[in-house]
Amino acid sequence: MAPLAPKPRPGVLDIEAYVPGESRVPGGITPIKLSSNETPLGPSPKARAAFTAAGAELERYPDGQATALRQAVARRFGLNPDRIVCGAGSDELISLIAHAYLGPGDEGLFTEHGFLLYRIVVLAAGAVPVVAPETGYRADVDAILARVTARTRIVFLANPNNPTGTYLSIEEVRRLRAALPGDVLLLLDAAYAEYVRRNDYEAGLELVATTENTVMTRTFSKIFGLAGLRIGWAYCPEAIADALNRIRGPFNLSTPSIAAGAAAMDDWTHIEASVRHNDQWLPWLTSEIEALGLSVTPSVANFILVHFPSAPGRDAAACDAFLKARGIIVRRVVGYGLPGALRITIGTDVENRKVVDALKAFVGARA
Repeated sequence: MAPLAPKPRPGVLDIEAYVPGESRVPGGITPIKLSSNETPLGPSPKARAAFTAAGAELERYPDGQATALRQAVARRFGLNPDRIVCGAGSDELISLIAHAYLGPGDEGLFTEHGFLLYRIVVLAAGAVPVVAPETGYRADVDAILARVTARTRIVFLANPNNPTGTYLSIEEVRRLRAALPGDVLLLLDAAYAEYVRRNDYEAGLELVATTENTVMTRTFSKIFGLAGLRIGWAYCPEAIADALNRIRGPFNLSTPSIAAGAAAMDDWTHIEASVRHNDQWLPWLTSEIEALGLSVTPSVANFILVHFPSAPGRDAAACDAFLKARGIIVRRVVGYGLPGALRITIGTDVENRKVVDALKAFVGARA
């Protein structure tokens, strides 16, 4: 008789572990890393200084309420700090929301090319993942609503979406919220909100403020340049904030993370410089790559999705290998159902030009 052993809950072994963007290339080459949508400008100097200063208190437990960080966020956006919950990246907050509001037999709904974490947290909660198709690599409100059932508990919407870079206008988001049942939570994942320069976009603060069933999550990993510290925040209705605070770890953010995050939030001059950089290079990179005959999905974030022909030697896999051999790391997006595409982060001036030169060489060698 085989010995008994612990078994994970149903759904856990159905999870395909999340694979982050690569960061190394063979041969000891210092890579150009454009695989994880990190900011090329790095963090605010004030955030670096705050992080260093926090090293003097490492023997002390951090503030379990992340008070300085919540107050900095509240000052910046004019919010009630009691409705802000902080976590180890927005990933932790999304996971906490799933565990709080999903259970066996429930359904969590997300779009066809949505962030891979949504499927993971739904399955980890023992619930059923439901996928709504997209139209033109963009979330489709009607397709989402068509898949809502009596078992739907959460709709996850990345806006802008990763890895496509597309977005829904605030009017479309409002239409989605109005048509969803009241007991369905709408989770707006606005990790790239700071990059968006469109008059019809809003990250979700108003919807959270005016409804009892909407949550917005944000991160310090992208434009704030603090991915290594794992800092995120959620703006919630009071009841949802209360539920998340009951189940999160009592010290889920470190002292250096709280200090650096608060300093970064107060240094909006640095953020504006990052926005200007992206405003310059996002259209430039898009135009240069399209001039090579490759299709680029229009993006409002700090990355682009480039589509390749399916012919062997000219496809996305071949281009990925070609770029890696030259020390350039981009992101394969096979796991997102996009085997014919590569996602490329907007880098520094030099990095962007090197990517274009490498793509010219790849396309020219196969012409």
